[in-house]
Amino acid sequence: MKAKLFLLLVLGAALILSGCAQEKQVTPVEQETPAAEETKATPEEIHVTILTGGAAGTYYPIGGAMANVINEHVKGVKATAVTSGASVANARKIGNGEAELALLQNDIAYYAYTGTEMFKDNKIENIRGVATLYPEVVQIVTLKDKGIKTIYDLKGKRVAVGAPGSGTAVAALQILGTVGIDESNTDIRYLNFKEVADALKDGTIDAGFIVAGVPTAAVSDIAAVKDVQIVEIPDEIFQKLSEQYKFYIQYTIPAGSYKGVDEDVKSVAVLAMLATREDMPEDVIYEITKAIFEHRDELVAAHKRAEDITLETALDGMSIPLHPGAEKYYKEKGLI
Repeated sequence: MKAKLFLLLVLGAALILSGCAQEKQVTPVEQETPAAEETKATPEEIHVTILTGGAAGTYYPIGGAMANVINEHVKGVKATAVTSGASVANARKIGNGEAELALLQNDIAYYAYTGTEMFKDNKIENIRGVATLYPEVVQIVTLKDKGIKTIYDLKGKRVAVGAPGSGTAVAALQILGTVGIDESNTDIRYLNFKEVADALKDGTIDAGFIVAGVPTAAVSDIAAVKDVQIVEIPDEIFQKLSEQYKFYIQYTIPAGSYKGVDEDVKSVAVLAMLATREDMPEDVIYEITKAIFEHRDELVAAHKRAEDITLETALDGMSIPLHPGAEKYYKEKGLI
């Protein structure tokens, strides 16, 4: 009898505990309902991916700063900067719809839009310009003991023009072509920047092309151990280039940019630029363009190269059609 009574008490207690547990499980569901309703009521943000370059380069910090400016100052837009393979890869991803904004060189943007050079089998007609940003300078580097005084002296020499298929290689061959230099009369070699630096130090080439900001580590590396010279690209070469390729600008490499470079050197440059897709909403690109220039100081605080990003030069070397949103902003500012 006592055993039966004990069993009944145990079963009763179990039922009570089970009921309590069920009540506790219901409570969180009831509490989540208001939050879910608030989420539905919140307007959807537009998510924007900004393609940059490698984490060690300039595109990544500049793109990151742009993302911060957009997030802070453009209502309803959430931007994220991501690393990438830089100019050529970025243009292709814009074409494929994999990103909304991208940093790239203006010459690469031109080749993409026109379906030429490395894009001859993959024309990207939907790429549009937002702004040109800062110069990426053509630097023809040699050593003082090579006896190369002018660009014409490169004929017949061992000249590195950049990695195969790169924007640097295309630019180098265009520049050399203006003075009649090509693979038929000169030992043209395809080397990346590090390989150019190593080859100059080792004496296996006579000169090499590097397209980058000034100063750049590859040239500084050579200048630390050798007497470097930057070969001038004179006015007449720029005039020939600009007649055929509208994305080049003139640029003077300041004296003191590298050890042993004691005088200004005339050269040419392409430009880093911000591009987008044709189908991006006009109002979104307008607000992004506006935010970038009205909060330029935030970009400068993130990276010194942003000092060259100005409204006055935003259309210099623009090599592709502008997005209507950017065009609207520039018209308001009297640039168009």
